Amino acid sequence: MREPSDLIVVGAGPAGMAAAVTALAGGLRVALVDSGTAVGGQFWRHPPEHARAAIPTEDLHHGLREYRALCDALSAGRAAGRLDLRLAHHVWSVVREDGGFAVHAVDRCRAPRETAVVLRAPRLLVATGAYDRQLPFPGWELPGVLTAGGLQALLKGGGVAAGSRVALGGTGPFLLPVAVALAARGAEVVAVCEAAHPRAWLRHPGPLLRNPGKWAEAAEYAAALARHRIRLRPRTAIVAAEGGDRVTAVRIASLTPDGTPRAGTEQRFEVDAVGVGWGFAPQLDLLVPLGCALTDSADGNAVVAVDDGQRTSVSGLYAAGETCGVGGAGLAVSEGRLAAGSVLADSGAAPARGRRRRSAVRARADGQRAFARAMNTVHRLPAAWPAWLPDETLVCRCEEVDAGAVRAARADAGAHDHRQVKQLTRAGMGWCQGRMCGPAVHCLVARGGAYAPAERLVATPVTLGALADRDA
Repeated sequence: MREPSDLIVVGAGPAGMAAAVTALAGGLRVALVDSGTAVGGQFWRHPPEHARAAIPTEDLHHGLREYRALCDALSAGRAAGRLDLRLAHHVWSVVREDGGFAVHAVDRCRAPRETAVVLRAPRLLVATGAYDRQLPFPGWELPGVLTAGGLQALLKGGGVAAGSRVALGGTGPFLLPVAVALAARGAEVVAVCEAAHPRAWLRHPGPLLRNPGKWAEAAEYAAALARHRIRLRPRTAIVAAEGGDRVTAVRIASLTPDGTPRAGTEQRFEVDAVGVGWGFAPQLDLLVPLGCALTDSADGNAVVAVDDGQRTSVSGLYAAGETCGVGGAGLAVSEGRLAAGSVLADSGAAPARGRRRRSAVRARADGQRAFARAMNTVHRLPAAWPAWLPDETLVCRCEEVDAGAVRAARADAGAHDHRQVKQLTRAGMGWCQGRMCGPAVHCLVARGGAYAPAERLVATPVTLGALADRDA
């Protein structure tokens, strides 16, 4: 029988791995839970262990030295009996219980059978990351239109390019590694449409100077784009996709500064795959029901409010990584270490790092956060995006609710947020529970403010059999 854990970490991406390793170094017993079959999250996604030799993907990753060091430390923690690693465990609810937390999950290691699992600890750290944020456009529901993250997941997880002629669109630096990786695997990237303009970065010299590594990274991508003859089209967007059984073409257009398509600039490209990404939305499903205070982020999302030690407004609950704001893997690692340092301090354990090293981590995180704020400001969603949508464009694909119905809910019934639109139109009531359409509905009807997801008491689908197993 395992000894009880001092800390549960939900999410084994960069933030969760760093937090678990820091807590282990301070002498705590840690349970690390993740829905994936390996640690690393989306950022350090790899092919299955048995296929890694046949599917080389190391060129698609950054920070592999740190990843391997974290993996080694986790392996040492397991060997010492102080790390309880639960992979393929999907957490569907977290509740307060007896001054601590009960984490309810389903073990899918032996799928299709699911087994109910409950983990308990006095302290909880949530590092569940983020997912691709999407803005609908005519044709976005066609087979072959994916998120940019989906394209990268296929490359990292299986070495698969989703198409031979690919167009990318949206905003943010994430489009660049996806474009380069596709080209390196033989795909022709016909266009990279960036809604923002790189000149906007000149208004934020401070964060750029504090993060010289970002300059080098940008230079590498610029050289790779040139080498593969990929054209980056600033202030341009994919405004429509065409096709029947699958996507066959995209239409792109130049944008005005507010995001309005310029008349007479539309071009058409034949493609067999499309990747679109408008930044990311933090995964807050476990945090909102616990009553965590939220705050607005520069990218238009609500994120978890934390203090300088990553403590949330709920006692004993900590958050790190993109739940606190999207800023990249480096920031996530720093926040994971800071959060675990706070757990050690609050539980009376010895600090895992000396004061000087903790100060260095904090300073690094501050610089990374400044860069993230600038990035989210430069690459914000186009204000005039709703003007791209004819009324017949699907917004909620699960429930087949179109833009006209959403607009009518605002004009005729006064709906001013995605929750009210859901009540009137069923947008957001389908399988994805609004994860795909929620930000878009918010943009269509809200009168300002950040997008905050609805409270969901069940964070991921769970079978009745697993629930009955738990009760038994």
